[in-house]
Amino acid sequence: MDPQISYILAIESSCDDTACAILKDDQVLSNVVAGQEIHIQYGGVVPELASRAHQSHIVPVVDQALKKAGITKKDLTAIAFTRGPGLMGSLLVGASFAKSLALALDIPLIDVHHMHGHILAHFINEGQEVPQFPFLGVTISGGHTQIIKVTDYHKMEVIGTTQDDAIGEAFDKSGKMLGLGYPAGPQIDQLSKKGDPKKFPFPIPKAPNLNYSFSGFKTAVLYFIQREVKKNPDFVKENLHDICASIQHTLIKILFQKIEKAVKETGINTVAMGGGVSANSGIRLRLTSYNQKGWNTFVPPFAYTTDNAAMIGISGYFKYLDGYTAGMEITASPRISM
Repeated sequence: MDPQISYILAIESSCDDTACAILKDDQVLSNVVAGQEIHIQYGGVVPELASRAHQSHIVPVVDQALKKAGITKKDLTAIAFTRGPGLMGSLLVGASFAKSLALALDIPLIDVHHMHGHILAHFINEGQEVPQFPFLGVTISGGHTQIIKVTDYHKMEVIGTTQDDAIGEAFDKSGKMLGLGYPAGPQIDQLSKKGDPKKFPFPIPKAPNLNYSFSGFKTAVLYFIQREVKKNPDFVKENLHDICASIQHTLIKILFQKIEKAVKETGINTVAMGGGVSANSGIRLRLTSYNQKGWNTFVPPFAYTTDNAAMIGISGYFKYLDGYTAGMEITASPRISM
């Protein structure tokens, strides 16, 4: 192996997906993800069940990633892992495995902030154009809605965040009220394509500065459905596509109102979006439409939008280039600042 080339094994276990990726410098050789279907019956992630599933998945997932990459453990240069934020039990499984493997192989250990990974996923080398610093990173998922000023690979400042719920939760909880399964976000996206987005107007919650609020929106959807079903028990069934389209239209409007404001206030018109909700077709379409207004917009490939280890690996790679190494005393942190 060329000593100038790095091979980084990355582990992501912040929620309910056990993931491992192998990166050769900034290129992905393998990116393996094992999901956990057990949570579907509960309508959301059960932390205890998630951590147990990670324990059973992590060894085969790491083994598969190495085989797909065509290398062995002896070829590895460093181990990167998600330190946080996330579910404590889930994070501990990944962190403990990463520390043990780094110790056994006597190679550097690199801790990664989960949200940094979502932003730096744009820099995974697939021959594409990448954002130029500074840019605005927008992370949207089941647990986060943030606008982040990114000035280099390691310097990121949160300039807007949700004060209560995340946009992904607003999608999922709204879908649950409509009788959709978990996760409901992708189902709302599909159903909305056949609906009228302006059929049912929902209120836009108010939040100060560049911050978001989604709890009031969820309440408005709940009261709307209760009121209409009382009048017509078949209301949801008869209007499902229009309801989904109206929900998605409103959530997109809430999201981009603050992004527009952030661009205006900072003077930065390069916007890079990441996180599981960035897979939403309506959000992608709306974001790219701003290119006509002079913005430079970026959305990562679908494989790097939801939780995955490739994004942890690319963040770890840039830390590795800077000579960063974590000590063995480091541990998982469910709440960790940017």
